[in-house]
Amino acid sequence: MFEEYFVDVILPLPLKGTFTYKLEEEEFNALTIGCRIAVPFGSKKIYTGLVYHLHQNKPELYKAKPIQQILDSAPIVTEKQIRLWEWISDYYMCSIGDVFRQALPSALKVNSETFIKRNDHPVDEKLTKEEGYILEILAKKSSVSVEELASTLDNRYILKIIKQLLDKNLIVIDEKLKQKYVPKIENYVRFNEDLKNNKEAFSEAFLKLDRAPKQKEIVMRLLTLEAENKPIKASKIIKLTNTSHGILNSLVKKNILNIYQLQTDRTYTEEQELQPIFSLSDAQEKAYQEIHQSFKENDISLLYGVTGSGKTEIYIQLIQDTLAEGKQVLFLLPEIAISTQLIYRLKQFFGNDVGYYHSKFNNQEQVELWLKTFHNQYKILIGARSALFLPIENLGLIIVDEEHEGSFKQNQPNPRYNARDTALVWAKIHQAKTLLGSATPSLESYYNSKNGKYGFVELKQRYGNVLMPEIQIIDLQKAYKKKEIQGHFSDILLNEIRDNLEQKKQIIIFQNRRGYAPVVECQTCGHTPHCPNCDVSLTYHKVSHLLKCHYCGHTQAQPKFCPSCHGFNLDTKGLGTEQIEQELSLLFPNHKIGRMDADTTKGKHGFEKIIHAFEAREIDILVGTQMVAKGLDFDNIGLVGILKADTLLNYPDFRAHERAFQLMTQVAGRAGRKKDRGKVLIQSFNPEHNILQQISIYNYKEMAKEVLYERRQFVYPPFNRMIILTLKHKDQVKLDVASNLLAQHLQKSFGEQLLGPETPPIARIKNLYHKRILIKLINPKKIVSAKKYIEQILENFKTIKAYRSIQIIVDVDPY
Repeated sequence: MFEEYFVDVILPLPLKGTFTYKLEEEEFNALTIGCRIAVPFGSKKIYTGLVYHLHQNKPELYKAKPIQQILDSAPIVTEKQIRLWEWISDYYMCSIGDVFRQALPSALKVNSETFIKRNDHPVDEKLTKEEGYILEILAKKSSVSVEELASTLDNRYILKIIKQLLDKNLIVIDEKLKQKYVPKIENYVRFNEDLKNNKEAFSEAFLKLDRAPKQKEIVMRLLTLEAENKPIKASKIIKLTNTSHGILNSLVKKNILNIYQLQTDRTYTEEQELQPIFSLSDAQEKAYQEIHQSFKENDISLLYGVTGSGKTEIYIQLIQDTLAEGKQVLFLLPEIAISTQLIYRLKQFFGNDVGYYHSKFNNQEQVELWLKTFHNQYKILIGARSALFLPIENLGLIIVDEEHEGSFKQNQPNPRYNARDTALVWAKIHQAKTLLGSATPSLESYYNSKNGKYGFVELKQRYGNVLMPEIQIIDLQKAYKKKEIQGHFSDILLNEIRDNLEQKKQIIIFQNRRGYAPVVECQTCGHTPHCPNCDVSLTYHKVSHLLKCHYCGHTQAQPKFCPSCHGFNLDTKGLGTEQIEQELSLLFPNHKIGRMDADTTKGKHGFEKIIHAFEAREIDILVGTQMVAKGLDFDNIGLVGILKADTLLNYPDFRAHERAFQLMTQVAGRAGRKKDRGKVLIQSFNPEHNILQQISIYNYKEMAKEVLYERRQFVYPPFNRMIILTLKHKDQVKLDVASNLLAQHLQKSFGEQLLGPETPPIARIKNLYHKRILIKLINPKKIVSAKKYIEQILENFKTIKAYRSIQIIVDVDPY
């Protein structure tokens, strides 16, 4: 009997399940789980598929297509990774294709590029100018890509023009596989082997270079470098000798040198001399031993250590222990900004065993680090949440630093996962340990540690017995009444800034809003420019003289007069980091003011430049958003100023008080970390607020006790799980009807556990109106069945023709 062979494939598409394709026997024998293959899908489109399952079961509902091409001779994804993807897909209610698309570097996801070719059909109809232009291009080229045409014609109309030409039978479509990853090839230089082995000929050739001093210098330098027994880049020798490619080529023509090519590692860094790992203080040693003891009973432990207590030193000792066991370590951080300092510190002790991975890497660098990780070339991997997807095979320990940070939660696109929670599952798959660290733990982690689900270790004192910074709360109401304020700075804060500058101390000023001002308002008629795509006012950026929407990216020039009443009395309201930077520059003109926010850290090395400048004391005052609060370690900060604490406390979210405490305590912790005690000044219109009082005495446990009591009363996490359904559509009326209908169907099962549909604070983003339905899952035993019920309701809802165009986003644990 004739045997048939099939493969189930994961595609990087938001579609449920896997897809079956037909294989030849040779292909079946050549493939293993985790290999990539190119497969056709839909109308002539080709995608990268990942081998999920090999079998001989013919699909019953459709005829399996043959694959187009095998892309790998060996797997690039491990079976353990696929198990993690399955969990993410199941728990966060998304397709495994969504996870695949997020996990794999984009340069490894080969897809097809659409090309058009000229047909032999004669031109019988009148052509538009654009159609004629495309046919002229095709007369010169055998084929041209749609992407290339789009770059020369208007992107908005290119597909329409192509369709017109297809309808006239003047072109045909062709799909070609497009490889995105290209290894980096560089030129290297060496002596001609025949010449080098003949000493007399070499000496004679060398003497002839007396009249060519630059060529002679290259030869002399090359002789020195060859002693290192390493390949020598042509670009390096040119730089060291301050010569040129032309001079180098002259030596090649004289048969003195050869130029050859090698594949170069984009992620390689020069080896450095390793330093011995230092000993721990008594308090750190005690915490270190308690963690080891905790790991005997729990796979997960929470290290609650105050800011500046030296948690990183404990991490380093635990990393060393894990490496001694022959295991790997994954170190997760909430922000790229923190990784700059940490990578430098770890490389001091572990050298090139440290690899780091984050979104600022280009596509080619991401691929190289992925492949090196797959082949176990790193023992320690550091990165933000995307590092969780690296193909680590021998994991022994995961460290999640600043585990309370909201940055660990991905809000868009799918999968909307929490990297901290997913790390616990990844560790379980590897039978590894997980250490969560924070000076202000999330209430979920703290609650789990108090219930015995996690181990709990406390580190109460700062390293070197340095005192915690003194925190003083400034009453802004009194300051305004007494006219003891300049711009947005109270006299008390300004005097402290002056004192610290005189003592050569550095200062951090915190304001959690970028731009110059969040609102521009006409003082005559009250008109405020709004985003045409979103229901938000435009933020004024003074440096670029632009109004920007921080939701959709829309920008427009700052108007010179009011577009409503044509008056010229325009003013700004509110406060952003740009405005603070400008005020400080005027108040302290002889000092260097720096700014750290999303606008100043856009480039690949944006964070590094600012951090290195601040460490080198090239910046006296650093103004920043929450980026400055996240685990950065500077040794000369005498003062931290928080300008408007009330905006954090009054945010409309059930987590507002917890996050306000965390953020202000964290930014306060940047002060006085080495020798002298630092100081923190918090400006507020409500200085008696309970959270501010708890911050002023570092009373995390009291804050946790009060907030957990409120959460229990109103059934919020950690006492339940939550799912938010967000519905989006350009037609507000249709959206209202659809969201009410969906809520009615869900209400039958969830009753009072369902809230909504409600309109969120920002009702329209990118020209789509939003509605939200909140579901509280109180019974942990019924969470799985509840999710399946929600999925079934959503599947049925999508079959209603009138509502198929409505986008529905499912967000599990939306916090």
